[in-house]
Amino acid sequence: MMPQLVTVGVKRPDRRPIRIWVPVLPLVLVLSPVLVLAVLGGTVACHVYRIDAVRALGTGWRIVSALPGTRFDVEYSRTAVLVAIR
Repeated sequence: MMPQLVTVGVKRPDRRPIRIWVPVLPLVLVLSPVLVLAVLGGTVACHVYRIDAVRALGTGWRIVSALPGTRFDVEYSRTAVLVAIR
């Protein structure tokens, strides 16, 4: 299943925390022309490096499908960035 929502939160010490919800489907629809170019570029790269393009696309889809439930936190100095993919 494709991820549906990405939540990004930024915690700063002297300011209010910021939380942004990004719906994935509308973002994919808006960026679909770029996505088509990326797939074509990836196919050409697979051909150059002699990799099976269908298998590479299938592997990429499996990685995207495994993203829901992923969460990672990055802390640098006193600022923290929290990302959750649902």
